Amino acid sequence: MRFVFTPPAETATGLLGLPWHQPLEDWDDDRLTEIPQRGISRHVVRFISEGGEVFALKEIPERPARREYSVLRQLRQLGIPAVDVLGVVVDRPDDLDAILVTRFLDYSSSFRALFANPRGAHLTDRLMDAQVELLARLHLAGVMWGDCSLSNTLFRFDAGALAAYLVDAETAEIHPRLSDGQREYDIQTAYEKVALELLDLQAGNLLAEDIDPIAAAADLVDRYRRLWAELTDEEVLQRHEQRYRIAERIRRLNQLGFDVDEVELVDDPSGGSRLRLTTRVAEPGHHRRVLFARTGLDVQENQARRLLADIASFRGWLEQVEQRRVPETVAASRWLTEIYEPVVAAVPDHLRTRLDQAEIFHEILEHRWFLSEAAGADVGTTAAAEDYFARVLPEVPEDLVTPASALTEQEEPRVRAG
Repeated sequence: MRFVFTPPAETATGLLGLPWHQPLEDWDDDRLTEIPQRGISRHVVRFISEGGEVFALKEIPERPARREYSVLRQLRQLGIPAVDVLGVVVDRPDDLDAILVTRFLDYSSSFRALFANPRGAHLTDRLMDAQVELLARLHLAGVMWGDCSLSNTLFRFDAGALAAYLVDAETAEIHPRLSDGQREYDIQTAYEKVALELLDLQAGNLLAEDIDPIAAAADLVDRYRRLWAELTDEEVLQRHEQRYRIAERIRRLNQLGFDVDEVELVDDPSGGSRLRLTTRVAEPGHHRRVLFARTGLDVQENQARRLLADIASFRGWLEQVEQRRVPETVAASRWLTEIYEPVVAAVPDHLRTRLDQAEIFHEILEHRWFLSEAAGADVGTTAAAEDYFARVLPEVPEDLVTPASALTEQEEPRVRAG
């Protein structure tokens, strides 16, 4: 038996004592835990809590297990949002299938959990946008998913939006560039699978009555085509408008989270120039890195953008009050100790696992805006936080997201085979 894993080794060593010689379905270990509202898998999947982390173990034949291990590692290098693979166990006794080990995505939700516990308006729109963006990122990077579905995706709240992460890469293929046919195969697969998944939700009375599963799946395809056109379509520019039109197109792509690798202008018979853009997945986490460098906070990208905006606002207020220029690093440090940390420390203990800290802070900022609008004056962060803790956060369902810290080793293990 062999356990092939990625560094750091300390993470893997805690798992070495598991009963790898037994079929995964037969395991009886104190570290087995249950994930509420988890998705459906055609394989045996179980979850282990070890060293403060939760790991997903999937039992599949050795060849696809090795392949998925390799693909997930490459996706990480490409900056694609996907689960983090730890290792693969092969050559198990008695011809047992291999086991792929991935880290469970903390504070994530399955699409079933999201529909069972909807929060905020336009849930279907936000979910479809996240799924479409993930698929477009894969295609730009030369990755054909092969099994695009909501069941193979996990979602995380990111400053009110949803961020999608690929979970299952069994059928994924990585190429230098995808053909239109390969992309169309993925799009058609997404349409069929999402339609079936939404029909299943409808049968379980988990889908709003005004949502047509077939129409929603078709809308996903339309959203993808519009995004792909924005990312890749050529357009003819007249010479007098080239400079600002190019800047405008690049700015729109940046706002969508994509970078432009190359700009090409080719003479067009109309007298203008044909604009060709080579678009690529943006270097992941720019705002995350900036926020981390200034505050030490490690959050998601949209959350980081929101917190940096609040720091900038706080800095402006400081400079007005103190009548002097305040360096960015000083403003960030004071914001952390005077604003962010007191708010986070004030979260009631029994509500801390409802959402991650940065998402709670983001929602408090949103709540402050609504309260201030109603009052006709700024109510302040402290008052907004107190009202949010009393009236909003308790309404977030406990099983909407699954933080690793909320999982206990005393839970009864559950196996779902398929």
